[in-house]
Amino acid sequence: QLTPRPELEPDFRDYEPIHPEPGWKSLLRKLWAPIIAVIGLAVKFGVFAFKFLGLFVSVAAYALIWGWWFGIGFVALILVHELGHYVEAKRQRLDVSIPRFIPFIGAYVAIKNSPLNPTRNALLALAGPFAGGLAAAFCWGLGSLEQSSLLHALAYAGFFLNLVNLLPIGILDGGAIWKAYKLARAEPMVPLAEGGAATMLPGAGRDRAALILTMYLGLAFLLALGMWGTHVPQSRL
Repeated sequence: QLTPRPELEPDFRDYEPIHPEPGWKSLLRKLWAPIIAVIGLAVKFGVFAFKFLGLFVSVAAYALIWGWWFGIGFVALILVHELGHYVEAKRQRLDVSIPRFIPFIGAYVAIKNSPLNPTRNALLALAGPFAGGLAAAFCWGLGSLEQSSLLHALAYAGFFLNLVNLLPIGILDGGAIWKAYKLARAEPMVPLAEGGAATMLPGAGRDRAALILTMYLGLAFLLALGMWGTHVPQSRL
């Protein structure tokens, strides 16, 4: 018969098992600070804050992926792109809204009284990628001067963003430019008045179409050149 020996018994102590934190809790923890910041701005500035709510949310959204500084810089590049459209619309004396942001999608400006004029329409569409390309080039130059990898990354992202926007797809700037080019090249005729003689649509013609195509391809080439210049090879890929 075996005699129990208490000193050899295992010592079972109370302990708290460690469980991994659910993914949604981790995401909520990251979102909490930006949400509080947005609410604080809304309370402090009222209607003004809600007018720019999309901008604040976009900064927070991109910051969750790439960090605060890159998020702010990326949204600033998008803002400059949209301001290009805004300034050109104002120059043409059109009714245009301030840039409005949609997180993870981008931004837009609404133009209500845009005329049926291929050259003017093309200039409106080209102004955004042109301004965005200038902003990316500024980041490139400053990044080279300061040896900043963050600014180089922003420059590459800016060139890429604006080059993608030039794709000839309907909802993008490139789609609007390509539509303007085809309309100008078709040389459509419109009547001056009821029963009057027809004349060519303002801003149309083969020479205007060639100008639109030259600006379009030239800007796309410069943006692609900027991407090539700011690309950093990844040896691990």
